[in-house]
Amino acid sequence: MPEFDFTATALWQNTLAARPRGDDHRAQRERLRASYLALRENAAPLLAENARSMPSFTVHDITHVDALWETADIICGEQVTLTPAEAYVLGCAFVLHDAAMGAAAYTVSLPDALGEERWHDLVSVTYFRKHGCWPDSEQLNTPPAEITEECRAIAIREAHAEQARHLVDQPWRSSAGNEILLIQDLQLRESYGPLIGDLAASHWWPVDTLSSQFRQAKGSLTWQPVEWLIEPLKLACVLRLADATQIDSRRAPTFLFSLRSPEGLSHEHWQFQEHVSRPHLRGDRVTYTSLRPFAPHAASAWWLALDYLRQVDGELKKVDALLHDLGRGRLAARAVAGVDSPERFAELFPVAGWRPLDAAVKISNVPALVETLGGEQLYGKAPEVAVRELIQNAQDAVLARQVVDPDFTNAQIEVRLVSSQGAWHLEVRDNGAGMDEETLVHGLLDFGSSGWSSPHIRNRLPGLASGGFKPKGRFGIGFFSVFMLGHHVELTTRRFDASMTDARRLTFDGSARRPLLAAVPASARTGAGTVVRIRLKEDPYETEGILRRTNDDRLTQLVRRLVLENGVPIRVWEPGAADAETVEPFTLATGSPEEVFDRLYPSLVDSWRVNQEKQRLRLREAFIERAGELLDDQHQRIGLAALGADLLYWSQLNYQGIVTVNGFLADESVGFAGYLAGQPNRASRDQARPVADQEQLRQWIRQQEQQLRATGNFTDPIQLELAYTQHRALGTIPDDVAFAMTTEGLLRPGGISQWAAQRSQVFLVQGGPPLNWRPRPPRVFDYLSGREMQLPHDWVLICSFAADVKLLALFPPALGRDGAFEFARHDTTLTWQKLWWRLSGDLSGLFLNALCAAWSCTIEDLLAPVEQRGWSDIAQHHDATIEPILGYSLRRPTTPPAPL
Repeated sequence: MPEFDFTATALWQNTLAARPRGDDHRAQRERLRASYLALRENAAPLLAENARSMPSFTVHDITHVDALWETADIICGEQVTLTPAEAYVLGCAFVLHDAAMGAAAYTVSLPDALGEERWHDLVSVTYFRKHGCWPDSEQLNTPPAEITEECRAIAIREAHAEQARHLVDQPWRSSAGNEILLIQDLQLRESYGPLIGDLAASHWWPVDTLSSQFRQAKGSLTWQPVEWLIEPLKLACVLRLADATQIDSRRAPTFLFSLRSPEGLSHEHWQFQEHVSRPHLRGDRVTYTSLRPFAPHAASAWWLALDYLRQVDGELKKVDALLHDLGRGRLAARAVAGVDSPERFAELFPVAGWRPLDAAVKISNVPALVETLGGEQLYGKAPEVAVRELIQNAQDAVLARQVVDPDFTNAQIEVRLVSSQGAWHLEVRDNGAGMDEETLVHGLLDFGSSGWSSPHIRNRLPGLASGGFKPKGRFGIGFFSVFMLGHHVELTTRRFDASMTDARRLTFDGSARRPLLAAVPASARTGAGTVVRIRLKEDPYETEGILRRTNDDRLTQLVRRLVLENGVPIRVWEPGAADAETVEPFTLATGSPEEVFDRLYPSLVDSWRVNQEKQRLRLREAFIERAGELLDDQHQRIGLAALGADLLYWSQLNYQGIVTVNGFLADESVGFAGYLAGQPNRASRDQARPVADQEQLRQWIRQQEQQLRATGNFTDPIQLELAYTQHRALGTIPDDVAFAMTTEGLLRPGGISQWAAQRSQVFLVQGGPPLNWRPRPPRVFDYLSGREMQLPHDWVLICSFAADVKLLALFPPALGRDGAFEFARHDTTLTWQKLWWRLSGDLSGLFLNALCAAWSCTIEDLLAPVEQRGWSDIAQHHDATIEPILGYSLRRPTTPPAPL
């Protein structure tokens, strides 16, 4: 930043500058001036170190400090004057307010300066934001380099204001061991140091805290004139506004920009400040201009300039409102010119080659958006999902309290269904961390913001990450699912370490209306934690009620179905019950196969279900015998499941495989029994895909085949059901696995050669009506009549059966296709090459490759004639009642006679 003569400003000249003659307070003024200039000289090397720690940030060195005298002149104007004592204190605060923006300002490392708890919380949140999951203990203690660097930058930004408070008294040591202090005048340091530190820190505080922190004026020192008073509130306002408005090209020099090459948002900050000329005051508006237009490639920097100066405008208006309401003297600068619209801003910041159109997404009716997205439009018609979200939020709150409150031992969640005044109510209660009013208003009600990953929660509950807390909430919209259950919702909460008078109640009468916030009388003796009570719009026992997917219309069955693992006991109260049933804590990753099965598919204890319980126990034995683990890279269990759909046929009850997200039911599948840990495909978490990667799934599929063979369960029906999945995942199937049907029975890879050798042509049936097949028992049937059919001599029907499309989705068809023919992928007409590229990755491709080997021909020999016939091959079954069958007529090439 170019040198700026701050001593030429009116603010300096009117307060600390030497007077040519007639100065009755020359000595006192000289003492303040000399002390400030010494501080400025001492601090200059410290400020220069900021660029080492924050190279992407715009200039924060001594030239920025000097420029603040100029912007303070603009802020104050002619009507606001400062005493020399005020100018000295303000100038010292100028020097120190950003002096801690570099690591050199800290006598310990940044993690130590922030504190272990806060540092770990910061690493945890940053890791989550980068990777979408919470770090383990090793990643928390030794984060990747890019996470560490980002955390260092955030830590400096968060800690620099508080650290600035301590720099007044912080000593450094010279090479000779002598103590160096920034303010060397002992009396000035001891008298003004605390106020200077507070003012330096205050530029980072909310505006509305200034009046309480700087309420009283300070008298002059004994050796100063009595009228040299100090008004701290005025100085705090001038400091924050001078700092906010000091935006121009001096803070982003072009050559320095090219040397540092900042990236991302920092790049855009440099770009727009590089364009800005010095601000000036026009009326009560701070006016910024750009001397050169913004080209299209700098459009994002132009919009950032507008957004940034709108924030400056907001600061000016907040300070002006504060001073006006307190009856204090208002500052000259009260707003920023031209920021009310892009069109007006373009008059001051011209553009070239494009036109700024404010086409950003706008939400003019937030309550209506919440009404739309907070219920059925997001979650579908599945009211039980809201129960899941409420229990998950309650568990997060309890687990958080266990981390930050070492004396907390009685952790629990309660779920109740009660009838009151002609209506049904669902109540979910926890004795967790609870919320204060600020968290309630700015966290819970911030639609789309996941509170646990916000700096607000991190700062208000330090130590969460160090304690191993990993919240289950992810998208910041879970609470709003309650409006699927009913329009009238009441939330009562008290933070665990707050007094009874701090309890708050938030009442909703529909998500589209603004809620009512009220204090709960201390006489109510609100317990720590949170209670959510919803008046249900549907009778829970009706077809659209929350109990619709339970066997016996019991709330306990619903909770057990939704909560497959939990770290907190859940007490469930049925309507009118004298005692609660408890869902004890359980972890799927460590449970035995017996325990996992019982948790996924609970016992049926009612006497009239004895026979169904017997079926469940038989299925349990089969699961224990067949289930295999899926392990992640750390050899932790991420699934325990038995591959295949056959176990579903054992009972009329629901024994589908379950995909969990954070231990809660998210999705179901008929392709396996047991569970796979998953991650959501969308915010509603009613669709999920396994977290296991391709290789982990392949290992499980191989293990499942081995287990089926070892237990004598690898029957023909199982083979037909699994062949397609095996081939997609593994790229092949064993020679003895049935995968197709012929008139002679099931066809296996090892038998294709012999079968084909007996034929000169083959009709490859395209699967689907009017012919279809079933694996149990294996047979071909007429789709319309259901009659079993016999395939003609040369027909083959490939059994492409996908029991679980979610598993198959992890193995795209293109993985196993013939790469030599990928050139035909984007052909706009169907050629034999394109058809082969499509077929080569599935069971049809396996058959065609084997047929080529048996007939000593090429794929072209088989498919090119089909293309020449216009893809019109059809065959008539010998049963004339069946419609003609589509397929591919494949003919063995004739061998030309040998030349004589």
